[in-house]
Amino acid sequence: MRALVEDMTGDHPARPCVILSNQADAGGIFWARERGLATEVVDHRPFGADRAAFEAAISTVLAPYAPDMICLAGFMRKLTGGFTDQWAGRMINIHPSLLPKYKGLHTHQRALDAGDASHGCSVHEVTAALDDGPILGQATLQVAPDDTAATLAARVLKLEHQLYPAVLRRFAAGNHDPLMLEG
Repeated sequence: MRALVEDMTGDHPARPCVILSNQADAGGIFWARERGLATEVVDHRPFGADRAAFEAAISTVLAPYAPDMICLAGFMRKLTGGFTDQWAGRMINIHPSLLPKYKGLHTHQRALDAGDASHGCSVHEVTAALDDGPILGQATLQVAPDDTAATLAARVLKLEHQLYPAVLRRFAAGNHDPLMLEG
């Protein structure tokens, strides 16, 4: 999120209107507040298993800000079709794998366990299917022989901070062609 916001200056076609989290103690919320950005928190826990009610609360909180699009970053909640359909073609996400490989969690360890020679991250349009939707960009690096899940995660995170802002800039300008980077 920070890399996205920091890139949204000058001739960038997008501007942040609100930073929203489902966790009140999220570092991004504190960081955004320190910079005078609007922030909101919608805690998912009071909604239990009622994802539709949680998503309705998100929509209610977002409405006054009238966002044109949503960029997910570190939002670890699966969204239903009722929510994603409202934002079809206007919601993007970053994922720490070369999709369609390794949807879900523990992507770095899964890449190591599979003996993959390369790994990376993907930016994709969000759909109701987990870590699915059209790929808007990928950044790839070579897996080092001494990589652990932690070292690989740190290396991929650096790629995420390069890829996501570059894809957002293009996406907000109407360019949905996939961007491929080598790290």
